[in-house]
Amino acid sequence: MASVQPQHGAPVASLEAEFRRTRALMPALAAPLSEADATIQSMEDASPTKWHLAHTTWFWETFLLRDHVPGYTLHDERWPFLFNSYYEAEGARIARDRRGMLSRPTVAEILDWRGAVDEAMAPLLDREELQPLIALGCAHEQQHIELLLTDIKHALSQNPLGPKMWDRQPDRSAERTQGWHRHPGGIAKIGHDGDGFAFDNEGPLHRTLLEPFALSDRLVTNGDWDRFIADGGYRDHRLWLADGWAWVNENGIDAPMYWRDREHFTHTGWQERDPHAPVTHVSYFEADAFAEWAGYRLPTEAEWEAVARGQHDDIEPAHDPAGGNQLDGAAPPLPTGSDGLFGDGWQFTRSGYLPYPRYAPPAGAVGEYNGKFMSGQFVLKGASCATVRGHSRASYRNFFYPHQRWQFTGVRLAKDL
Repeated sequence: MASVQPQHGAPVASLEAEFRRTRALMPALAAPLSEADATIQSMEDASPTKWHLAHTTWFWETFLLRDHVPGYTLHDERWPFLFNSYYEAEGARIARDRRGMLSRPTVAEILDWRGAVDEAMAPLLDREELQPLIALGCAHEQQHIELLLTDIKHALSQNPLGPKMWDRQPDRSAERTQGWHRHPGGIAKIGHDGDGFAFDNEGPLHRTLLEPFALSDRLVTNGDWDRFIADGGYRDHRLWLADGWAWVNENGIDAPMYWRDREHFTHTGWQERDPHAPVTHVSYFEADAFAEWAGYRLPTEAEWEAVARGQHDDIEPAHDPAGGNQLDGAAPPLPTGSDGLFGDGWQFTRSGYLPYPRYAPPAGAVGEYNGKFMSGQFVLKGASCATVRGHSRASYRNFFYPHQRWQFTGVRLAKDL
């Protein structure tokens, strides 16, 4: 996920509430896990639950308490080496693929640390000059809440017992016919407009020229994907980019991640797939091949954002990023399908993750958050069922490498007019 540059901070009272809500959500979601569950690391892309609990606490201690509380003493001077992620400015750190070897500190010790840091943060929450940095910290932790959920899903899926994180039967989705948001083209404003918080990679606001196009009003479903498979989609080289075809053959890919027979793995264990629910856990390569098979294409980042903002559209209203079924802690994350553009799955665009015109990373360690990753990745828009409620917006830029699919990544089609 990305990093941030704050724009106008939230009011103090609401930001304090956001801090406390965000800090409470991660341990609540992790509560069903055993010590072993929280420690394992199933692949290099994923981190242990315990590490997420600790890293987000390291962030507050490193960038707020250490620098803004006179005489503050680190909870444990050895822990920054364990829980720094990739900040070169903060020095040496444990290798990413070794995070699962941290049997100590225990989850209980990390939760004690979290409590101590929350208490130490209390006097800083109403300091006006720190509001942008506190907003950044909340956004950073919300990103790791989503990562915690997707990472533990991958870890639990590796267990032949198919363990459940929550014991609940998922709701079934309603069938939706294919419709289109038509856009006449023209000059569109893209990027964050400066109202509220944003990551640095969302700006500056700039103009881009769009040709007439249409964007699907629903995501591709599991049933759609079953038809793609039945028609030999994973065996037809004509549908695939060269790198994608090599990836399919080298890794024996023949279905989305977590699929077997008529089931897929969820946070509630193995469940029968709902044909009307959006397909998720597909790569850019798969998304592009499906679009080719269906006779359409993936949208560009600017096209998706123009529709999400309601630009040049007198019929459809702008879509509410707080809607959908985004994570609020009340239920396991599972895409069910909605009428909006947000809340089921992150949607691949055909746009490379590159800087906008006049972009410059912020100064200091937080400047490492986004700019240095602008190479070889693709932009995804929207939000997923594992995204914290209120975290998404039209200008948000998520990004992944084309082969990655352990996140809730889905497909929204586009076509030229």
